[in-house]
Amino acid sequence: MTELRPKVPLAKHIPTRRRIHRGVEIGRDIHVAQPPGRSSESTWARRYRALLVSTDAVIIVAAVVGAFFARFGFIDPTESVDGVASGYWLLMPLIIAVWLFSLSSSHSRDTRVVGLGATEYKRVVNASAITFGLLAIVFLLARVDVARGYFVLALPAGTIGLLLSRWLWRNWLTHQRLFNHYLSRALVVGRLEDVQYVIGQIHMKSGAAYNVVGAALEDSETERVVVGNREVPVVTKALTSVAEAASRARVDAVIVAGQPRSGSDFIRSLAWQLEGSATELVLASRLTDVAGPRIHFRPVEGLPLIHGEIPQCEGGKHVLKRAMDGVASGLALIVLLPVMVVIGLLIRWDSHGPVLFKQERVGRNGQTFMMLKFRSMVETAEHDLAALMALNEGAGVLFKMKNDPRITRVGRVLRKYSLDELPQLWNVFIGDMSLVGPRPPLEREVEGYARHVRRRLYIKPGLTGMWQVNGRSDLSWEESVRLDLYYVENWSVMGDLLIMWRTFKVLTHPVGAY
Repeated sequence: MTELRPKVPLAKHIPTRRRIHRGVEIGRDIHVAQPPGRSSESTWARRYRALLVSTDAVIIVAAVVGAFFARFGFIDPTESVDGVASGYWLLMPLIIAVWLFSLSSSHSRDTRVVGLGATEYKRVVNASAITFGLLAIVFLLARVDVARGYFVLALPAGTIGLLLSRWLWRNWLTHQRLFNHYLSRALVVGRLEDVQYVIGQIHMKSGAAYNVVGAALEDSETERVVVGNREVPVVTKALTSVAEAASRARVDAVIVAGQPRSGSDFIRSLAWQLEGSATELVLASRLTDVAGPRIHFRPVEGLPLIHGEIPQCEGGKHVLKRAMDGVASGLALIVLLPVMVVIGLLIRWDSHGPVLFKQERVGRNGQTFMMLKFRSMVETAEHDLAALMALNEGAGVLFKMKNDPRITRVGRVLRKYSLDELPQLWNVFIGDMSLVGPRPPLEREVEGYARHVRRRLYIKPGLTGMWQVNGRSDLSWEESVRLDLYYVENWSVMGDLLIMWRTFKVLTHPVGAY
């Protein structure tokens, strides 16, 4: 099996201060011009933060004032209601100011977190919770009588409003980046293989925040780095002149891909050379598929140590995940019962055979369970499989066909919108599966797993997961395995909520579903 390459998380480092200008000549005959409409990082970041500050302020004011009127109604500022002093009018500006300060001090608008990943949302939720926790303690110590109903209304209303606005702004930002706006110009440094991988990962993600305008290669004679249909010019072949090339190219960031042969001395020297400029130094970590929250830095006598936490498959997080699975799947079964009854009737009308299809799948720690699905194929599908194996279009050990003759008319619609998987809510409810997790494999697939792929079985398989929201059957086997392993290593409750949200979006615009 082809060796899987790690997904490279990028960690920004060393902020600097130089004004950025458009257009520059680099090297002998290579020009890297900044297209019209594109802003440098310092410019677009300030503009975007200003938009977030304005929106946050409007939402917080609306939540606090709205909670007041919802709780007390329209009263004269000098009057008292239900024994509560009219000093509430004085408390509201304090609550608003503390809330805004908390959002700012938690760096919820930092360019390192906006536009991609769950960190921005986590910081918004944490800042809101800290605001009301601190205010509650202060009011208790100062013996300020504050109605609990007021807090109960203001906190969730404001937090939900903030999350919704951040999501809307994120969609807008992602859309702008499709046209190369609101991106930071970057120069990637390293060996050809590492540079190609980092460039490919950056341009595969619309919200990656970087536009790679040049490369600096170590031990390579090529003039351009080709990744897919994109070509990136090589601006220098001497690592000692990277800082000079970055200055000529007016880039916002220099990304060191992998570990250069020059080692840490090169990185330290490059950091010194970039001091006093507007260029950031970004390191592509060699830690395989380790997400940011599991990476911690600890200096020991001047030695910067990077701690990568070992993933835990037990504990409080998993108890919370199981509780969320039970409650959400139970409610979903009740709400979707009429829909499932209609689907069952359509299946019986369309073809002969049972409504539900039962198949043994492999769950957590290799334990098998009977997975339920709405039948989307003819009754003899399992017996017909052997004759179709030569036409397999699936990746790796998976069997997939875009035009599988065994699929029924109703089944094709069910598969397109993943409605055939609704009965798996029962598997989630009884604990065989989770709402979010790796795809539940067949026993014959598990038998073909390489040793590292078996790590997919460390947690329960999911009704949805990173595989489902990133292309499904259109993904290569290596990419689908990498996504599942990344989830196993780095899952979180907030991450599960984001995947579930992305699942709803995928259902309306199906990709790779067949």
